[in-house]
Amino acid sequence: MVEPVKTGLVRGVSWRPGGPALSLMADDADAQLPLSAGQWLRFEVLSGDGIPARYCLGYTSVQGPEDSLHHSCPTHQGAERGFQCGACFARDDLRHMHDFHRSGQAPPGMRSYLSQQHWLYIATFADGTTKVGTASNLSKWRRLAEQGAVVAQYVALARDGAVVRLLEDSVTKELGVTQFVRAASKAASLLTPRSKAELELRNREVAGVVREFLHERTQPGFEIVDEQWRGSDFARGILAGGPRIAYPQPLDSGRHGMKLLSMLGANALVSLDDAEAAFVVDLGGLKGHRIRSGAFSTEIPALQESLF
Repeated sequence: MVEPVKTGLVRGVSWRPGGPALSLMADDADAQLPLSAGQWLRFEVLSGDGIPARYCLGYTSVQGPEDSLHHSCPTHQGAERGFQCGACFARDDLRHMHDFHRSGQAPPGMRSYLSQQHWLYIATFADGTTKVGTASNLSKWRRLAEQGAVVAQYVALARDGAVVRLLEDSVTKELGVTQFVRAASKAASLLTPRSKAELELRNREVAGVVREFLHERTQPGFEIVDEQWRGSDFARGILAGGPRIAYPQPLDSGRHGMKLLSMLGANALVSLDDAEAAFVVDLGGLKGHRIRSGAFSTEIPALQESLF
């Protein structure tokens, strides 16, 4: 890794139009490590006695549509559910996002966030799996970039977060379009990605069916749209196909050294020291772990070395 982050707790991979970054908490302050082609990441994942399987990542307080604060876990303890301890989960304003359209319960800042316009999208991933999802107006582009979509389009614009979630649930219930794709499936699909033409066709077909379905909805508060999402050029390499292998080590422990070639969502195409092959690694596997930079390399198992 590069300066100035020596040791940090990984919150995950975030995206902006300028590219991805590894989000960390260092000395109780948030930090961003930009990720770019040709960059080497060399780090050790801290593990062992006294270190939890995953650390709690704290909680978020929401003040409005564009204002939120992330707070580190006050007790720096292990995660109990997902990536939070029980106390941080109870304090987290974001937990209201997934049930507000049914319960109507949320603190004032979260209500303000949910009152902004939201988009309903159809996203297709590298193996053709296609899902329905939602994004606030503020996170319209970023949401799809962080999820690792290959092709996507927006099919509706809703007046607020409650309306868009009702639309999302109806698309899943009536048309069977899933709302969830596992991270492991996304990584595995990038070992042998389908062609861009196939994925675009699949996405158009599902989006067309969803728009026809929405035309019949009498629910107020939304309009049907037809707008394509444009991904990052940094994803071209990982989608180009060709020989690649699953990264040979888990990211919850050990020492690692990898050169970034391309990225899609949290998944990266990387090269390793003394290996000609390209590898696919899910950097999301670092989430909830503390890492320390240094002159480290990835150990390649003997069985895989024989493949080179």
